[in-house]
Amino acid sequence: MQIGLYGLGRMGGNMARRLARAGVRVHAFNRSVEVARAIAAEEPMVTAYDSLQALVQGMSGPRILWLMLPAGEPTQKAVDEVAAWLAPGDLLVDGANGYYKDAQRRAAGLAQRGIHFVDVGVSGGIWGLEYGYCLMAGGAPEAVARLAPYLQALAPAPDRGWLHAGPVGAGHFVKMIHNGIEYGMMQALAEGFALMQAKREFDLDLAAIAEVWRHGSVVRSWLLDLTAEFLQADAALEAVVPHVADSGEGRWTAQEAIEQGVPAPVITLALMSRFASQGRGDFAHKLLAMMRKGFGGHAVVRGEE
Repeated sequence: MQIGLYGLGRMGGNMARRLARAGVRVHAFNRSVEVARAIAAEEPMVTAYDSLQALVQGMSGPRILWLMLPAGEPTQKAVDEVAAWLAPGDLLVDGANGYYKDAQRRAAGLAQRGIHFVDVGVSGGIWGLEYGYCLMAGGAPEAVARLAPYLQALAPAPDRGWLHAGPVGAGHFVKMIHNGIEYGMMQALAEGFALMQAKREFDLDLAAIAEVWRHGSVVRSWLLDLTAEFLQADAALEAVVPHVADSGEGRWTAQEAIEQGVPAPVITLALMSRFASQGRGDFAHKLLAMMRKGFGGHAVVRGEE
């Protein structure tokens, strides 16, 4: 078994390691070539290349090349570049947090060259190397069947943790909704702990509460496990800046809800909360303060205060 892997960041690098430890020959390339070389030095089953073209040419056909790059322009550039070197019958896999409509468009373009395409939603974060990844594949049955041995090697077990979700686009669509749900779950936990932290009269031990909820509680989850762990180390979080980034998938999920006319208020409000943490609501808040001053004479807090 052999596979090409382009993109060795936090997810891609550990995926290369997990595949190699399962006996898969991994042909690896990264824009920072030193990263690929370092992984190859760790894992005898990983071969590092100095260019993407060299990687493609170093594999025997029919080839499977898996991209683990940031969504959008980086992935599109790689698809356009590698399409010139792949041959009919080769399979290109996009494992990024991509937009499902982009996957459908790319698959149609590659099909004209006889190149197969599968989009795979990948969940598992930095823990995937140890515990395995959750994988959601979209593509033609024969293409996903060809990829299945590699999905089985990456998953927690060969018979679980991976799924042929449907045709091209389905993998990224299901992962998009997964991430939208993740936004809502994270927001609910964060708000609940914020309410308890603000109830000073009870002097609540947030770390102890998180820990007790992990056992038998309806809200027990991996997110709660992680919360309990970092609260145990630092319950005040005073050194953490209250800025939460948002991925494209959270936005796409909210957009999908609007397009379908399906209400998704929790996911959408969780996304809006992240925007607010990034300072994107600051001007609106300034306007609100000035309106209150205008109609009621309420004081406005100035920056120096």
